[in-house]
Amino acid sequence: MAAATHLLSHSPSLPKTLNHPLTQNPFSKFPILPLKPSQNVFKRHSLSIKAVLSQNPAKTLTPTFQHCFTKSPDGFLYCEDTKVQDIMEKVEKRPFYLYSKPQITRNVEAYTEALEGLKNSIIGYAIKANNNFKILQHLKKLGCGAVLVSGNELELALRAGFDPTKCIFNGNGKILEDLIIAAQEGVFVNVDSEFDLENIVAAARIAGRKVNVLLRINPDVDPQVHPYVATGNKNSKFGIRNEKLQWFLDAVKAHPNELKLVGAHCHLGSTITKVRELVLSRNLNLIIEPGRSLIANTCCLVNHVTGVKTNGTKNFVVIDGSMAELIRPSLYDAYQHIELVSPAPPDAEVSTFDVVGPVCESADFLGKERKLPTPAKGTGLVVHDAGAYCMSMASTYNLKMRPPEYWVTNC
Repeated sequence: MAAATHLLSHSPSLPKTLNHPLTQNPFSKFPILPLKPSQNVFKRHSLSIKAVLSQNPAKTLTPTFQHCFTKSPDGFLYCEDTKVQDIMEKVEKRPFYLYSKPQITRNVEAYTEALEGLKNSIIGYAIKANNNFKILQHLKKLGCGAVLVSGNELELALRAGFDPTKCIFNGNGKILEDLIIAAQEGVFVNVDSEFDLENIVAAARIAGRKVNVLLRINPDVDPQVHPYVATGNKNSKFGIRNEKLQWFLDAVKAHPNELKLVGAHCHLGSTITKVRELVLSRNLNLIIEPGRSLIANTCCLVNHVTGVKTNGTKNFVVIDGSMAELIRPSLYDAYQHIELVSPAPPDAEVSTFDVVGPVCESADFLGKERKLPTPAKGTGLVVHDAGAYCMSMASTYNLKMRPPEYWVTNC
């Protein structure tokens, strides 16, 4: 089986002058960059980087817990059957995101198998987690729907070919213009507030179509997650509290020509770790909204070590990646596993480091108190679980360019 690495997106280097627009077409073509075959200890394969993606590979069931990133016995990191070091040597020397297309497929298949007993269930991928257009197209081909929280996400989902009747427009600040598009396309819409309901009614009248709505319930439950991603407690800006539920039920009934109540929506927060088996004894259709669990483990941020320093108290590994490319550790104090791409020299001292970037902020770190072999300048270093809420939250702070994205396909 041959493995190929394909360009998903790219932010060009800063132009020498600002006399022409900096905005770029996100779907523009790039020349094919051939790579030499990589010598894998497991098998031989050919490796190439292309701007145009290959067709979706044939669907095959994969063993449980198979993962795309592995270390070979000689200490090199692989993405599927592709040596990450080989990719680093053939692409522009800057931080980049590296995805596994097969891992995305495996993650969706795991959800599909789990929902086999539930008729008409929808895997509504949370586009906010990662909005790469090629990834969206792949998820659509795998049968996913989409959960949207902005007009641009709605437009992108439609452009990627998602079935509008498997899309859900969510959010606490939906504007009329976007709701009109949702109504015209037949998208489900979650009701979040009184003014939201008024806008949905207005959109239905303008579009001349009845809108299928769900009431977003705020049950005041503490999901025991980071407060920034807790969305179902009494202090949250999202949803309808129980004491106001009857008012909304009556309001929907009062607009039979504009609204059809089809369900209830509830979102407690991200990274819920306590689960409980639920028996669905009624004829219910289930819509779920996975984001991180579909895409996070499919990707790593690949960086280059700029140098190692100490201030007498702490040791630092300074890399070219930063909070601009990946803000979750700084914003949420998130832990993401960090490791070197290649084996360290036998005499490399193992020390405890903070892994930091070049951005002019003390909050610019990718990991703290990490035990690593002391890396040489230029060594590759990856931050794992970077597929969700990383590139979609990346910025150009300190005028850093947004990183390119590649994915590995087995073809």
